[in-house]
Order: sequence, then structure tokens, then C-alpha cells
Amino acid sequence: MVAEKAWVKAPRIHVAADFRVGGDVVLPEGPARHVARVLRLGEGAPLRLFDGDGQEARAVLVEAGRKRVVARIDAVASGREESPLAVHLGQAISKGDRMDYAIQKAVELGVAAITPLYTEHGDVRLKGEREARKLAHWQAVAASACEQCGRASVPPVHPPRMLSEWLGERDEALRLVLHPGTAGALEREMAPADAALLIGPEGGLSSAEVDVALAVGFFPLTLGPRILRTETAPVVALSLLQYRFGDL
Repeated sequence: MVAEKAWVKAPRIHVAADFRVGGDVVLPEGPARHVARVLRLGEGAPLRLFDGDGQEARAVLVEAGRKRVVARIDAVASGREESPLAVHLGQAISKGDRMDYAIQKAVELGVAAITPLYTEHGDVRLKGEREARKLAHWQAVAASACEQCGRASVPPVHPPRMLSEWLGERDEALRLVLHPGTAGALEREMAPADAALLIGPEGGLSSAEVDVALAVGFFPLTLGPRILRTETAPVVALSLLQYRFGDL
């Protein structure tokens, strides 16, 4: 038997698998390498697994070799409830690890979905294989953030879209674009069930892009007198939204 304290401290790993009590789960290459070579865990070590769709499992390693790592499921339960506010983040694509940071922190703050966006002032354009690799990387960043923050549901990172396409699909009850203007959108009394949040690139959204957003029902939201970086803005805005309408 594994002591309760051991479960609390056990590593938390994302594995897209069917959890059945008494069943075995073969860890994919990435998680297996992390468990066996980085954490150096051996047979009998406890693990906490989650499938990305809301299920959690307590498991014990029954095999921890260099080529194969297997965990046996001890118990299965539903993970923590998601925020009552489902936020779809439209994030202008930025260079380097700034986009990783934005995705990581957005997931920690309970975002429900993320769509990377191509904008007029954005200087990143991805095509073909490069876009597919980047998308897989961003989804892995989201899964890793869930491992750290305790979420059992991994929010999808959708394929990059043109901003105009994304705006045309929005029907959330509350739609916000970060832009100097009135912050009254957060003063409403009734809590919305869902929201769309648009964050521009380092150079900001063009006036034409802002006009299109406002024309399809977005409200301008300002975050104070200082200009925030594109990776900092979603952290502040999501914190405000979760505090006002969500679970912070």
C-alpha cells in the first residue's frame, strides 16, 4: 500500500489513455523518459496520471526500464472542476519563448481554449510542417502546464488562424479586446458563461483590426496606464476575468 503522503508528493503525468482500475498503462516515450531517466523512479513508485479529458488516476510503477515504463492503475476519479467561465483566448503569435509563456500562464489561469493568431503587425508567419511542429509544441506546453497546476482537462490549442477568421466565428457572451478605452465590460452584474479575449502582438493591433473587433461585438478593455508585453497581457486580463466571473 502507498501512504497518503506519498500520493500527494507523487509526480503528475499527462497520458492520453483509458484508465481502468487494475489495468496497465504503457507510458509514451516522452513521459516514460521523464519518469525513468529524469526523475529516476523505480518499480513501486506512485504516480498521478490524468488523461486530458477530466479523468485522474492513482497508479504505481510496475515496470521502469530504459525502453519501457508501465504503470498499474490503483484508483480512478474525476479531476478538479473547470472554471465556470470558459475563456477562449485569441493570442497574436509572438517570437521565441514568449508564446510559450503566454500559453503556459493562460492554462494555469484556467483558459478553456487558445487560438494563435496572425495579425497585421505580427512578424511571425508559419507554414506547412513548421506550423504543424509549432502547434504540437504549443499543445505540449499546455499539457505540461496542466501537470503543474492540477488541471485534468488539457485545453486545446487550435491551429493558427487569421485574425479576421477568428473574429467572424465568435459568439461568446462576453468579448473583449485589449485596447485603450472603457473598462466597463467587467462591471456587468450577471456573470457570463463564456468569454473571448483578444490579445494583440508586440506592435499592437492595427486601428482597422480594432474596428473589426468592435463591429462584431467586442468591448475595449484597458489594463491601466502601463503598456504590457504581449505575453504579460493575457496573464493580467485572465486574472481579472477569473476573479470577477470565474474561480479565483
